[in-house]
Amino acid sequence: MKNLTTAELRELYLRFFRGKGHAIISSASLVPENDPTALFTMAGMHPLVPYLLGARHPAGTRLADVQKCVRTGDIDEVGDESHCTFFEMLGNWSLGDYFKQEAIAWSWEFLTGSEWLGIDPDKLYFTCFAGEDGLPRDEEAHDRWVEMGVDPSHIFYLGREHNWWGPAGQTGPCGPDTEMFIDTGKEPCGPDCFPGCHCGKYLEIWNDVFMQYNKTADGRYEPLAQRNVDTGMGLERTVATLQGVPSVYDTDAFAGILAEISRLSGKNYKDSDETKKAFRIIADHMRTATFMLGDRRGVTPSNVDQGYILRRIIRRALRYAMQLDMPEMSLSKVAESVISTYGDIYPELCDNRERITSELDKEEMKFQNTLKTGTKEFERVKRHSADGHIDGRTAFRLFDTFGFPIEFTEELARENGMTVDVEGFKAAFAEHQAKSKAGAEGKFKGGLADASEATARLHSATHLLQAGLRKVLNDENVAQRGSNITAERLRFDFSFPRKVTPEELREVEAYVNGAIAADVPITCEEMTVPEAKAKGAIGLFENKYGEKVKVYTMGEYSCEICGGPHANRTGELGTFRIKKEEASSSGVRRIKAVLE
Repeated sequence: MKNLTTAELRELYLRFFRGKGHAIISSASLVPENDPTALFTMAGMHPLVPYLLGARHPAGTRLADVQKCVRTGDIDEVGDESHCTFFEMLGNWSLGDYFKQEAIAWSWEFLTGSEWLGIDPDKLYFTCFAGEDGLPRDEEAHDRWVEMGVDPSHIFYLGREHNWWGPAGQTGPCGPDTEMFIDTGKEPCGPDCFPGCHCGKYLEIWNDVFMQYNKTADGRYEPLAQRNVDTGMGLERTVATLQGVPSVYDTDAFAGILAEISRLSGKNYKDSDETKKAFRIIADHMRTATFMLGDRRGVTPSNVDQGYILRRIIRRALRYAMQLDMPEMSLSKVAESVISTYGDIYPELCDNRERITSELDKEEMKFQNTLKTGTKEFERVKRHSADGHIDGRTAFRLFDTFGFPIEFTEELARENGMTVDVEGFKAAFAEHQAKSKAGAEGKFKGGLADASEATARLHSATHLLQAGLRKVLNDENVAQRGSNITAERLRFDFSFPRKVTPEELREVEAYVNGAIAADVPITCEEMTVPEAKAKGAIGLFENKYGEKVKVYTMGEYSCEICGGPHANRTGELGTFRIKKEEASSSGVRRIKAVLE
């Protein structure tokens, strides 16, 4: 098994699939474009959903990439051996091209080939879909592994929970998957230990998804006309395996970041389990915050949506920095080490260095004020506590309303001879999480899978809205920072330093409605990035300038890089009305609008 650095594995993976006829595409933004289903890009497939649904990708039918991802659902697990809130996902894609035979053969070749990862085949284990709810067992995937030379005793059939993907919403593409695991050498947890068990004996490193069905609104699974392959290999976990280290935090990707935390705190990463956990959480959260702030659709701390997640991550890192006695304004210095580690691969971090460090410093100052407010509220709670006990709901209110971490509440309570109902706090917190999860699940319905005429028209309207804002505000720096479209309305976030006046909003409305009245065709052309720039297209110009992009043009009114979907003509849109203009976060405004 090769001992590869993070950079070497990135390069090797892309070189392998380039040799299999795949076009290498850039990582998309961490903030999904025109997608109300999620706050962040959570998987490699996320930006490619329109193409998995049948839209033509300008780079062809075979793609490979390294995608930046953020998932915060397991944030409380960060600090263990494998969980991160930010991670990189290696992926290769077939858009109606090859299927199980080639995908499995290439996975086996890359994992075991001496020119590639060179993993001992005896250490590899595999799972396939067992069949469930009338869906057949995936014997084709199983038999293909056997043809590769895999011992059948190393292949396990598991149910939907383990080996089925999708759909992303209530309907859409879905199908069985096959997962690849490496035996870590740990003792099994019992006689029924198997790949997919959470005991840590088997570590998943790759997943091949075979999208061969479409789930209909009435719950039926119909064969897809375009069958796709969607794969994902977690970069950090695979590197940890190849380097033979116990956790992703012990790989070269985190070495410089942990060294900076040690320098600032005067402590050693391995001083104690408590210290190690604090180092890991700060390193993970600051890596995530740096990528969020440095993204081309840059997120800034706020109390809503992406900004809320960013604020929570920064403040959680600050709490652990204080635990390590790190000096004030240390987080921006940790961010500098993240930029040093990743700047060559993701130049947007270098381009936005000043924004990253200044926003971190501002947020740290705000948090110090929050702690002062929380301390005052704690004193009020103490005065009104007859029995010297803080109940769970009060502790949660200190956390939720005043941003006061439970650990701070416990510490102050001990200093004042009081007790805290920690279990009651956990119950209130779990209830809050359940409600948030329910809301998030409701938000996840629809989205990119919803390519209805209504959302297509609203999507076209956002292009005209952005063009109108740039013209009326006479500012070419006005740029999209986020977009959320449902079938009923659009929400558009854009960079601008002040409130847009009512008069300006009326002018923007007039611009959009003028374009609609002109009833010009909405055309799509595929071209290189330099060609798009020469044409005057606006949009996010990613790293790899050899790639082709789609450019949607609406007469003289709008020219923008985008993946679609759109209406056919502007005259189909109806009447555009701005309902509200407000602040979204620092330096970002938000417009809500409808088509009537």
